[in-house]
Amino acid sequence: MTGVLALIGRGTLGLFRYATGLYQLSRDAGYWTFVAPFKGRSPKWKSALHQMVLVGVNSIPIVGLISLFIGIILALQGAYAMRNFGASPYYVALLVGVSMTREIGPLMTAIVVAGRSGSSFAAELGTMKVSEEIDALEAMGLNSVRYLVVPKYLALLVMMPCLTILSDVAGILGGGLFQIVQLDQSLSMFLISTRDALEMRDIWTGLVKSLVFGLIITKVGCYEGFSVRGGAEGVGKATTSSVVVSIFLVIFADVIFTAFFYYTT
Repeated sequence: MTGVLALIGRGTLGLFRYATGLYQLSRDAGYWTFVAPFKGRSPKWKSALHQMVLVGVNSIPIVGLISLFIGIILALQGAYAMRNFGASPYYVALLVGVSMTREIGPLMTAIVVAGRSGSSFAAELGTMKVSEEIDALEAMGLNSVRYLVVPKYLALLVMMPCLTILSDVAGILGGGLFQIVQLDQSLSMFLISTRDALEMRDIWTGLVKSLVFGLIITKVGCYEGFSVRGGAEGVGKATTSSVVVSIFLVIFADVIFTAFFYYTT
């Protein structure tokens, strides 16, 4: 019993320390991102633009391709289920459009970015940590959060909604491709049914989620990088942990937002 209680206690303290570290990093990054510019200390826009290319532009092929396939899968499954009820292709467009914009688009984009960019943040900062580059920055009087974290924050705040819109469009096109080829629906009919099925709240719901998901991925990836101990092995553990924790928190946040929008809209 003593061992079990000790295990529970260590886990609780570890979770508390992790949450405290994320809060402190979020507080510092929020200050340097949103408050410091009004005091004459603007973010490093050149670094932010570089991160936007790495995080956003370079992610376009994989996000678009995965979303296209998911759209086709949703249309296949929707047509199979609705065929038994004699439903029209309109309802397939409704299923694909609403599912992609409200849930699948932002969620899949976040998972891809967490695996691709969140792990990169942890590896980059972890390598700098073990090689004492971050300590050198602090010794020179430079704030590591401002120079290393804020550009990544800005990059994901800008690029996550863009990638989510790309994911939505690719998924809807994938569903439309199936409807045109398999269900003998014309392109104009598909566009009209998709337009009628979607509402503006479906789109902005997904975009709001994407912003929160981007913040979660950045915070977790950077915190794991700053917390690295033990050389190259520690960098590997931090990289893996950043992906696992990011995806878990993204899905947890998605549950909360979905429930909130369900009861309020």
